[in-house]
Amino acid sequence: LLVNFRKLSKMSISLLPLGAGQDVGRSCILATVGGRNIILDCGIHMVEERKIPDFERLKSHPKQKFDDFIDCVLISHFHLDHCGALPYFSEMCGYNGAIVMTDPTRALIPMMLEDYRKIYNDQNTDSNIFTSQMITACMRKVKSIQLNQTIRIKDIEITAYYAGHVLGAVMFLIECNGQKLVYTGDYNMTADRHLGSAHMDRVRPDVFITETTYATTIRDSKRTRERDFLMHIQETIDRGGKVLIPVFALGRAQELCILLETYWTRQNLKTPIYFAAGLTERANFYYRLFINWTNEKIKQDCINKNMFNFEHIKAFDKAYIHSPDPMVLFATPGMLHAGLALQVFKEWCGDERNTIIIPGYCMPGTIGAHVLSGAKNIIIDKKNYEVNCTVRSISFSAHVDSPGIMKLIDHVKPKNVVLVHGEKVKMTNFAK
Repeated sequence: LLVNFRKLSKMSISLLPLGAGQDVGRSCILATVGGRNIILDCGIHMVEERKIPDFERLKSHPKQKFDDFIDCVLISHFHLDHCGALPYFSEMCGYNGAIVMTDPTRALIPMMLEDYRKIYNDQNTDSNIFTSQMITACMRKVKSIQLNQTIRIKDIEITAYYAGHVLGAVMFLIECNGQKLVYTGDYNMTADRHLGSAHMDRVRPDVFITETTYATTIRDSKRTRERDFLMHIQETIDRGGKVLIPVFALGRAQELCILLETYWTRQNLKTPIYFAAGLTERANFYYRLFINWTNEKIKQDCINKNMFNFEHIKAFDKAYIHSPDPMVLFATPGMLHAGLALQVFKEWCGDERNTIIIPGYCMPGTIGAHVLSGAKNIIIDKKNYEVNCTVRSISFSAHVDSPGIMKLIDHVKPKNVVLVHGEKVKMTNFAK
């Protein structure tokens, strides 16, 4: 899909999605603004066999170098579907130009990439996606941008606006030769327990590119969702069951940990809460380090107590999987497509006392998506698993919903709107 927007000038703004045009995953768009070529995000696909964007499509001839026509790369946040192909593009494809992201994103991306590299190489012994050395070399090319700061690369002006969503996430305003483009990346228009809501000046861009993960969804109030979440956990514990909460290690994990930490303290509960060891402890360190990116309540409370120092949530040992006692477990990844979450699911799904609460988006084709569709028998690695446990979908996703998208569009006042990062049917309905 190539989209052109003709202006009064001789130049046009053009967009070439290499991923996430009508899908969630592998976000990567080539935007030509004011005669300059900018890559917006550089992600991988977590489900499809083709993980990496087809960068060769960008070349006019095979021997052309990317540095000759790509002016900069902008990374909106640290999620792998937005940054996972960055070392591949910079080190294996040979891009040596500017890469722009915020300081929290810069700190967290190496950890996310290294964790993904290890998992990928364990599952694909015949090939390597990139090496640890490539991750390090890639990050040396990164230029930091601060919140509400405008930086200049060549004749391109880039401004970063707060996106909510996850720590360090930003929306970009790009201005060049009289043309304006906004790229939202992923954003959230509703403040939550640890992050504020997205905000942007009324910039009136020529083109506004927005995510549409939940393009047709209108969410219940946050208070209602939190009440239902806690109620289902309490009911499961009371009947002697276990609760599995599949999450990604960064983002919703911290939100739900704060919610349970507060509830456990208030109710004086003793049932153990566990979190998959490793990545999340490191993630919480960075949440404490970059606490100025959180919401006002967290920043004020940190004077007396840092909310990311959890008293009730402990590291999980795999030996606990077969424990007969009630417990609550946060396990990665959030779509149940691999890792500890899938391992525990296979052990717990057959027991009707147990509950699985899925708080985020699950791509079509993942185990999580099958579970949410109501499947009672799921085949994993040629083995059939009966799903007798209770399954609940309570959305704590940090993606904007339909009214939120409309609210930002109405505020920013763009001339043209482009929908990306969503499912085709939902995007079509939203556009209507």
